[in-house]
Amino acid sequence: MFTVQTVKSIDEGKLNLFEQKHDGLIEFVGRTRVENGIKGYTEKLDLKPNPKNVISITQIGTIVAQLRNQEWYASQNIFSLTPKEEYKKLISLYGVASVDTALRATFSDGYANYPTLEKLKNLKIKLPTKNGKIDFAFMESFIAELEAERIAELEAYLVASGLKDYTLTKEEQKVLAEFEQEKIKWTEFTYSSIFNQILQGRRLKKDDQVPGDIPFVMAGVTNTGVVSYISNPIASFPKNSITIDIFGNTFYRNYDFGAGDDTGVYWNDEKEYSKELMLFCAASMERSLFGKFSYGTKLRSSQSLNFKMKLPAQNDQPDYDKMETFISAIQKLVIKDVVLYADRKIAATKQVVSRKK
Repeated sequence: MFTVQTVKSIDEGKLNLFEQKHDGLIEFVGRTRVENGIKGYTEKLDLKPNPKNVISITQIGTIVAQLRNQEWYASQNIFSLTPKEEYKKLISLYGVASVDTALRATFSDGYANYPTLEKLKNLKIKLPTKNGKIDFAFMESFIAELEAERIAELEAYLVASGLKDYTLTKEEQKVLAEFEQEKIKWTEFTYSSIFNQILQGRRLKKDDQVPGDIPFVMAGVTNTGVVSYISNPIASFPKNSITIDIFGNTFYRNYDFGAGDDTGVYWNDEKEYSKELMLFCAASMERSLFGKFSYGTKLRSSQSLNFKMKLPAQNDQPDYDKMETFISAIQKLVIKDVVLYADRKIAATKQVVSRKK
């Protein structure tokens, strides 16, 4: 069904990657499940980009199939599946899920059991059929029904949580304008001046983890670092905290959790910081750590007491009100896109149902 080939690779370390997509920039894909494999965006190179409308497969480390709907460059050890003419409809959510399911059933993440070019060519996937042919109509309707179900759940959540109101207040508009016009005064503050509690998690081997309902956080970005749910009363940390792992990956936690010894936890039990303020600090802390830590240079929380983050300030003190207002505005801008998307999808679904009737 596919032409299977190894794509030409590019050394990520030699690229100047941008975090956001802009006109003229091309996706750079690495061996990760996060962000659909996109590590960043690069300007067009002398090397011709890989074509769009294919499925990419990572060979080692993280083994996953992903849709590529735009032209892309790749890091090492990545394959592409280009559908033959009669199978072009497999470039879909159903098609890539079928390939990914076959990969997970046959291979495993890591470096011991991985796909080769020949193994991929002979890999078999399961698809629905009708009268001896692939039932593309069923695949399309199945995905459409799943999408409609999820959109309905999203709509109910937005209404229940009050997030459908995305109208910016005058104060939010003012703060956004100040950020855009670079009128904000920034001052550096040490981590320990903002958080009076900075602790490292404790080692808990997988064999010692007892199943339960406490999220257990370790190093990594997949599922925001939550690797399992335990009942062990060890290394328990409070909600409204920030975690930073040994690589500098930073996440806000709005729930009680446990943490392994590769993760540091930051909070303040003397000051009641809002969720918005904590989200701002988490973003600023991650920015201050970007690119500084890796397997060769691992971060420990005890090292970070005098690390500095940049925050909006007034009279040489953190301007908490401005940070909270800014995050509130950003949340509304993001939610607006989600609400409008949900509304469009619901309207389209109603039209389809009406035509069928």
